[in-house]
Amino acid sequence: MIEIEQYQTINAALIAAAEKYAEQPLFAIPENEKRDYDPLGLTLSFTQVAQKVEALAELYKSQGYGFPHHVALFLENRPAHLLHKLALNQVAACCVPVNPSYRTQELVYLFEHAKPELVVVLEKNLAAVQVAIEQSIHKPNLVTLERFDNELPAVKNKALHHQPGSDTPASILYTSGTTGRPKGCVLSHRYELASGDWFARKGGLVQINEGKDRLYNPLPLFHINSSVLSFFAMLLTGNCQIQSDRFQPSRWWQEVHDSQASIVHYLGVIIPLLLKQPELPIERMHQVRFGHGAGVEPQLHRLFEERFGFPLVELWGMTEIVRVFNVSEAPRKVGSRAFGRPVPGLEARVVDANDQEVPRGQPGEMVVRHSAATPRKDFFSGYLDDPVATEKAWKNGWFHTGDIVYQAEDDMLHFVDRDKNIIRRSGENIAAAEVEAMILTHTAVRQVAVLAVIDPIREAEVLACVELRPEYMAEIELGGRLKAQEIAESIFNHCHQQLAYYKSPGWLWFTEEIPTTGTQKIQKHKIFAPDVDPTTLADIIDLRHLKRR
Repeated sequence: MIEIEQYQTINAALIAAAEKYAEQPLFAIPENEKRDYDPLGLTLSFTQVAQKVEALAELYKSQGYGFPHHVALFLENRPAHLLHKLALNQVAACCVPVNPSYRTQELVYLFEHAKPELVVVLEKNLAAVQVAIEQSIHKPNLVTLERFDNELPAVKNKALHHQPGSDTPASILYTSGTTGRPKGCVLSHRYELASGDWFARKGGLVQINEGKDRLYNPLPLFHINSSVLSFFAMLLTGNCQIQSDRFQPSRWWQEVHDSQASIVHYLGVIIPLLLKQPELPIERMHQVRFGHGAGVEPQLHRLFEERFGFPLVELWGMTEIVRVFNVSEAPRKVGSRAFGRPVPGLEARVVDANDQEVPRGQPGEMVVRHSAATPRKDFFSGYLDDPVATEKAWKNGWFHTGDIVYQAEDDMLHFVDRDKNIIRRSGENIAAAEVEAMILTHTAVRQVAVLAVIDPIREAEVLACVELRPEYMAEIELGGRLKAQEIAESIFNHCHQQLAYYKSPGWLWFTEEIPTTGTQKIQKHKIFAPDVDPTTLADIIDLRHLKRR
């Protein structure tokens, strides 16, 4: 295994791994004849990855890219994403992954906030990026992946002479914030290497065997799980990451079987979808030792393990700190929401609103740190250009996660709920405030409150409670259910055209008045009684069938 204490940078670790593991596979994609790239699949060895990264780094360097440049990669789940990311890190530039579901205004925000020197985009997405750049105050260079070798433009702003080190930014990953605008989490070279190292050394039920494991990951490369946690664990241990273009239930077992995966990564939404697939012999014809992920519903946990024949090891992590908790030892408490215990290097407390520790068994917010002496070691470097938000998150020397948990008498932490301003749908964090801000720009809307409702497949769904302007409410009174459906779909389309598809409301409910405080702050907890499931109301409108990519 590559010892990260000997290496300050990602590139140094990559070179060491290439020397040690040479022709062993580091990265692979499974065969898929319907995919528009490498339909027969692709495998790259450690040596091949290092050589391709070196060639790309020379191209970037020749055109002046380096520190402190940010480069946005709009490359979906293609191998090119990781190759370009590693090359950028070699020249001390910082990678900004782009969510391929982003629409124009989201791209404009990212360009204006991250201020990339360059955007690398697939030809098929070029027009969308050009529209966003036209509307953006910040004007980055632009090149397609297909023409990169011959048309990479020179930098507009000269790079500084800078020798990359452990604290040099390697990535900026955007995560939803309660303010409605995504925050850019700055991740250093040390952070990314330490994340993979932590996973690689957990042991127990998540034992990673040097040079012998193949990890199948269908999760997106613009997220922390696939691009950092699992990839660097594989790189440091001489193993291979198998990267699917996206999760599809009908292809899952064939790809797991054909790729000879010994480890799989999952999100909670994947579990019920696999359980709903017809039983086929191939679902037991695999070499998987364990699944590693988060969000499996307690009632499905044992059913999945009994049907498919391997344990699901639940974890907890977030972009700001992905040295994960997990239940890597027996007993795993299958059927609960247990996700691990505090350990040296990842301490945790459960606190109330005043940061006072609550009694065991009582829910509170989980706060975490590395240690008292070095609380921020191996955490994210901070929120991009937002020191106030960074320090607020680190109040009293602990990072405030916003997750509600309780700690049992045996020290085990159990997940209860997420911060009420965040809706977690199919692994995506959705800021209610961002969706509210968009709905409020619709001409028919007077006020709105966005809530999470339970979804049997996607963990949660977006519910918009809408107070219409009087003239539109009068139209509904005259036109009845059909008019309500028409206005609801108009609001949905307004969101769907400008936000990533998963953020649009799956449910919409019209109300005469949204409760507020004396200072006009919305009181979401008063909209529905605690024992009411809004999705069962007679006048609620189901828009889930419209939520398509």
